[in-house]
Amino acid sequence: MNEYPHEWPGIARRVKQEAGWKCIRCRHPHDRASAHVLTVHHWDNDKANCLWWNLMALCQRCHLSVQGLVDPNEPFMFEHEEWCKPYAAGLYAWKYKKQWLSREQVMAQLEELLALERIV
Repeated sequence: MNEYPHEWPGIARRVKQEAGWKCIRCRHPHDRASAHVLTVHHWDNDKANCLWWNLMALCQRCHLSVQGLVDPNEPFMFEHEEWCKPYAAGLYAWKYKKQWLSREQVMAQLEELLALERIV
C-alpha cells in the first residue's frame, strides 16, 4: 500500500513535460549542475494517488520546502501562492464536494473552489 504504481516512470515524465521541465514554484529549469533537479511531489504523500492535483513538478529545493511546510490535510491560514491555487482547488473539489475534476474544470471554478477552504 502507498507504493508507486508500476507506470510511475511514465507518469513522472508526463508531469515534468507538462510543466515544461521547470519547477512550478520557482520556475527554475531542470538543471543538475545547479542542483535544481526536477522531481514530482505527491502533495498528500500517497504515492499511489496520481490524480493531477496531487502531482507537483518541483525542483529538489522547492520539493523539500513544500513537503516540510505544507500539509494539505490542515486548513490553510493564508492565501495560496499563485502556483499552488490550481492544486489546492483540485484537492478541495475532492475534499468538500467528492468530485474529481480535470484541471480545466478546476480552472473554470477556481475562486469558488478555493473559497471552500475559507468557509470551513
